[in-house]
Amino acid sequence: MVDYHAANNQYSAGGPQTYMEQENDWDRDLLLDPAWEKQQRKTFTAWCNSHLRKAGTQIENIEEDFRDGLKLMLLLEVISGERLPKPERGKMRVHKINNVNKALDFIASKGVKLVSIGAEEIVDGNAKMTLGMIWTIILRFAIQDISVEETSAKEGLLLWCQRKTAPYKNVNVQNFHISWKDGLAFNALIHRHRPELIDYDKLRKDDPVTNLNNAFEVAEKYLDIPKMLDAEDIVNTARPDEKAIMTYVSSFYHAFSGAQKAETAANRICKVLAVNQENEHLMEDYEKLASDLLEWIRRTIPWLENRTPEKTMAEMQQKLEDFRDYRRVHKPPKVQEKCQLEINFNTLQTKLRLSNRPAFMPSEGRMVSDINGSWHTLEGAEKGYEEWLLNEIRRLERLDHLAEKFRQKAAIHESWTDGKEAMLTQKDYETASLSEVKALLRKHEAFESDLAAHQDRVEQIAAIAQELNELDYYDSPSVNTRCQKICDQWDSLGALTQSRRESLERTEKQLESIDELYLEYAKRAAPFNNWMEGAMEDLQDMFIVHNIEEIQGLITAHEQFKSTLPDANKEREAIQAIQAEVQKIAQYNGIKLSGTNPYTTITPQSIDNKWEQAQQLVPQRDQALQEELSKQQSNDHLRRKFATQANMVGPWIQTKMEEIGRISIEMNGTLEDQLTNLREYEQSIIEYKPNIDQLEGDHQLIQEALIFDNKYTAYTMEHLRVGWEQLLTTIARTINEIENQILTRDAKGISQEQLHEYRASFNHFDKDHSGALMAEEFKACLISLGYDVENNKQGDAEFARIMGIVDPNNSGAVTFQAFIDFMSRETTDTDTADQVIASFKILAGDKNYITAEELRRELPPDQAEYCIARMAPYSGADGIPGALDYMSFSTALYGESDL
Repeated sequence: MVDYHAANNQYSAGGPQTYMEQENDWDRDLLLDPAWEKQQRKTFTAWCNSHLRKAGTQIENIEEDFRDGLKLMLLLEVISGERLPKPERGKMRVHKINNVNKALDFIASKGVKLVSIGAEEIVDGNAKMTLGMIWTIILRFAIQDISVEETSAKEGLLLWCQRKTAPYKNVNVQNFHISWKDGLAFNALIHRHRPELIDYDKLRKDDPVTNLNNAFEVAEKYLDIPKMLDAEDIVNTARPDEKAIMTYVSSFYHAFSGAQKAETAANRICKVLAVNQENEHLMEDYEKLASDLLEWIRRTIPWLENRTPEKTMAEMQQKLEDFRDYRRVHKPPKVQEKCQLEINFNTLQTKLRLSNRPAFMPSEGRMVSDINGSWHTLEGAEKGYEEWLLNEIRRLERLDHLAEKFRQKAAIHESWTDGKEAMLTQKDYETASLSEVKALLRKHEAFESDLAAHQDRVEQIAAIAQELNELDYYDSPSVNTRCQKICDQWDSLGALTQSRRESLERTEKQLESIDELYLEYAKRAAPFNNWMEGAMEDLQDMFIVHNIEEIQGLITAHEQFKSTLPDANKEREAIQAIQAEVQKIAQYNGIKLSGTNPYTTITPQSIDNKWEQAQQLVPQRDQALQEELSKQQSNDHLRRKFATQANMVGPWIQTKMEEIGRISIEMNGTLEDQLTNLREYEQSIIEYKPNIDQLEGDHQLIQEALIFDNKYTAYTMEHLRVGWEQLLTTIARTINEIENQILTRDAKGISQEQLHEYRASFNHFDKDHSGALMAEEFKACLISLGYDVENNKQGDAEFARIMGIVDPNNSGAVTFQAFIDFMSRETTDTDTADQVIASFKILAGDKNYITAEELRRELPPDQAEYCIARMAPYSGADGIPGALDYMSFSTALYGESDL
C-alpha cells in the first residue's frame, strides 16, 4: 500500500483551507441508503485495515472500534507519518472523548473543515458520523493529493480514470457509481498498467459479477490492494455508493503511481551501478597491469645491476648477446604495456569525471608516477649495464694483451738469465794467467753493461704485472709468482755481479795482458746485440688500435724504424770488421786463439743470425700493420654508414615530435577528423620502423666489430632508440587525448562549435604552446570567459576552488582535457548522491532503510546482489532483519565517504 506522508506534508505547507465542500456537506438529518451504508462500512473498514495492519492491528466494527479513540489516533499516525499526542489509557467516557478530540484536532490541523462531527457522537457509536469522519480522512489523505492537469481530488481522479481506460471497448467512465457496475473499468485499469495479469479480451460485459470478482482478486493478490467491495452489492444496487467506489479507485491510483516511480528509481540506480561496476573493472585491470609491469621491472633491475665480471672474453661476449636479446625481444612489449597503462589510466579518469565520480587513486606504489619512476630506474640500470659490459670487454681485451706481453718479456728475460748465476759463481780466475784474468775482467765489464741494458726489461715486466693486478686479472697469482721469481733472481744477479767484480779487481794488478780488440768487439757487440733483440721484440710485439689514426701512427713508427736499418747495418759491418781484424792480427803474429772471444759470448755468427731474423721480421710486420689498416678502414666504413642513417633518422624523429606538438594545439576539422588524421599520421610513423631496424642492424655490426666511438655523428643508438619510443608514446597519448575529448563531448552533449571555442580560448592563452596553462594563464582565460576571479578576496577564493577541480595534484598546470572537463561540468548536469538517495527512498517505501527482499524485487539480479554485498546494516532499525543503510552506500558512490 502507498503511504500518504508526502501528500500530507505538501498540503500542510500551504496552511488550512477548505476543499471539496460538496463532499464535506454530510447531511445529519437524512439517513444513508441502506445499500450505500453497507458498501461504505465494508469499503471504509477495508481501507482502514489496509493501513492499521502496518501497525499490527485491525478493526472489525467501524463504529465500535473507534469509540475509545485509540485505534483512530493510531490510524492517523500511520497514514500521516507523524506522532499524535500521547493517548489516555483510561476506560471512562471522558478519557475516550479526550482521545477522539485529539484525533479530530489533528485532522483539523491539516486544513480539514469538519462539519457537525463531534467527539461525543463518535464515542456514542453514531454510524453516520463515524462513516462521515472516515470519509473526511480518506478525502484528505488518499484523494486530495491526486492532481491531473491542474484539476484535483475528485475531478483529477475521474480524469485519470478516463484517460487510462479510454482505449478499452465497452468502458466509458463518467462518474464513480454506475460507470463501474459491469466491472470492465476496474479490469481496464489493471490491464493498462499490468497487462500480464488480465486477459481483457475474454471479459464479457453481460457478466458483471465475474468481471468484478476477477478485478478484486487480481488487485488483492498482485497489487496488494485489499478487497473493499462485494461484487453482488454493486451489481444489485441501482446506483453504487460513490464514496466507496472513489475510495477503492484511489487505491489503484496510488498503487500504479508508486510503481511508476519505483521503475524510474530502479532505472536510475541501474544506470549508476552499471557505471560503477564498469569503473571497478577498469580499476582492477589497471591494478593488475601495473602490478605485472612493476614486478617485471623489479625482477629485471637486479639482473641489470649485476656487475659480476667474467674471466674470459667469450663469457663477456655472451653477456653482451644476452643484453641485446633483452633489448630486441623482452623490453619492446613492456614499452607497449607501459604506454597502454597510461592510456587506460587517462581513459578511466575521464570516465570517472564524466560520471561525477571521485578520481581513481591506485594502490600505494602503483601510481603512473611510481611506474615512471621505476621505469626511469630501469633505464638508468640498463644504460649503466651496457656501459659496464663494454668497459669490461675493453678491460679483458687489455688484460689479454698485457698477459701475452708479460709472458713474452718474461720468457726472453728468463732465457737471458739462464746460466748467468753459474757463470758469476765460477772461480776460473784463480788459476788463470794475467792475460786471462784481464780478459775475465773485461768480460765481466761487458756483462755488467749487458746487465744494465736488461734493467729496463725487468722494470717493464714488474710494471706489466702491477697493471694486471690493478685490472683484476683472473690469473694474477701465477703472474705474481713468476714476476717475484724474476725480481728475486735479478737481485741475486746484481749481488753476484758485484762480488765477482771485486774478485777480478783483486787479481787485476798481476794480470796485464789484455786483448784490446776483443774488448772493443765485446763493448760494441753487446749494445748492438741488445738493440737487435729489442728490435726483434718490437717487431713481434702485439698491438691493439681502435681507429685509423692509431694504426697510421704505428705504420709511421715502423717506417722510421726501417729508415734506421742502413745505419744499423754499418754498425754490424764495423763490429764484424773488428773480429776480422782480431783474426788477422792473431794470424800475423802467430797467436793461438782459444777460438772464442774471452770478453763476450756474442759471436759474429750470432749477430749475423739475429740480423737475418730481424730482416725476415720486417716484412711480416709490414703485412700485420697493413691487415690492421684494412680492418680499421672497414670499421671506419661501418661508422660512416651508421652515421649517415643516424643523421637522417635523428632529425626525422625530432621533426615528427614537433609536428605532433603543433597538431595537438591546432583545430582542423571535427574531433573525428582529427582522430582519423592522427591515426593515419601514426601509421606513417609505424611505416618508418624499417629505418630504425636497419639502424639497429648497423649498430649490431659496430658492436660486434668492437667499435666504441664514432666521430661522424652525435647520435647514439641509445638516443635514437629512446627518441623513437618517445615518438610512439607521444602520438599514442595525443590520440588518447582526442578520444577522451570525444567521450567528454558525447557524454556531456557538447557541440563541435563549443569544443572549437574551448580550444581557441585555450590556445590563445597557451603562449608557449606547451599544451598546458600555468595558473596565471588559466586565470586570464577564466576572466575572458566571464568568471569573477579578479585579484580580490572573493575572486581568489573562487579561483582556488576551480584550481582544486582542474588541478587536484597541485602541479601548477591545467591540461586541455582538464579544461574541457571543467567547462562541461559547468554547463551540464550529472547524477548526484542526493538523487540516488531519493531513488532508493522511493524503492524503500519512504523508509530510511531498505531490505534485501525489496532490492531483489526492484533491481536486476546482478545489481541487487551488488548493492546487498556493499550496503552496511542499518543502525537505526534494531530488530528488523535484513535492514540495509542505502544512504551511506549512495554517498560512497560519489566519494563523500568510504563504502
